[in-house]
Amino acid sequence: MTSTDRTSPEAVLREAGLRSTAPRRTVLEAVADHPHVTAAGLAELLGTADQRMSRQSLYNVLEDLTRTGLLRSIQPTGSAPRYETAVAGEHHHLVCRGCGTVVDVPCAVGASPCLTPVDAPGFPVLDHAEVTWWGLCTDCAPADPR
Repeated sequence: MTSTDRTSPEAVLREAGLRSTAPRRTVLEAVADHPHVTAAGLAELLGTADQRMSRQSLYNVLEDLTRTGLLRSIQPTGSAPRYETAVAGEHHHLVCRGCGTVVDVPCAVGASPCLTPVDAPGFPVLDHAEVTWWGLCTDCAPADPR
């Protein structure tokens, strides 16, 4: 389930072998609507939407959804883990050093692992690469970078 793919949360959960509970459905929908959100950000969103759950319940749900591949967890340097529903296909991330905004970037090659190390001693199978680029978004970049 991605922000563009609105398969019902119930169906997605059942297909992953999980019971369809209200907290799981709520978290799946919130992450689909707010990609790259942290657990603290989710807690705030859910509280604002009057769908509060305990921090422990939230972390348990995030663990279940990540373990079963319904969510992907990324952790840019210096950031709390962030969650996204974009788990299929290879993609990378851009992170703004100013405001912390994270956006998806498609793989330039299009096939996993997208990048290949010069040497991979002891690893005969390589199937995935995660790249994080850092910079400044339009809002944080100086008007005249000279």
